Amino acid sequence: MTVRSDKARGNAGGNTRTGEAVVPDETGARDQDGGGGGEPEGAEGGRPLGSRAPHFIRRSRPLHLSWQVAVFLAGLAVVVAGVIMLPLPGPGWVVIFLGMGIWATEFVWAQLALRWTRRKVAEAAQKAMDPRVRRRNITLTVIGLAVIAAIGGWYLWKYGLVMPWKIKDS
Repeated sequence: MTVRSDKARGNAGGNTRTGEAVVPDETGARDQDGGGGGEPEGAEGGRPLGSRAPHFIRRSRPLHLSWQVAVFLAGLAVVVAGVIMLPLPGPGWVVIFLGMGIWATEFVWAQLALRWTRRKVAEAAQKAMDPRVRRRNITLTVIGLAVIAAIGGWYLWKYGLVMPWKIKDS
């Protein structure tokens, strides 16, 4: 966004409070709140990077800083809960990515990390649909199930339907 004085623009379209005119950026686009936003455009041409805080919060530096601290702490609490859920029952990875999503509402590094993750997941999904990879995955699954069935059959033949903790040495 470029800001020029009213004198350079002939007082047309000026801001009555500051005496400056808001000129659209190079693309000719203006934000919904009237300014250019100042956020860099994303590498993939998607949503622009930067804060998603409401305009009245972004206007005040102390308010925006306290907003960022609150968003960071909320995201941190969710990520820590997800890390705790990894060894315990619960959707650990889903909660971790939810916390990253909370951080991504305010921090560029989290937005870039989520874009990278989305890209890698899309690549993995595309690779999984390759017929050779699908055939290999199905073959490995069938072999794994056959091994598990063989071990289960051996256990039933040797001990019957007795739980492992009730087996007595013969």
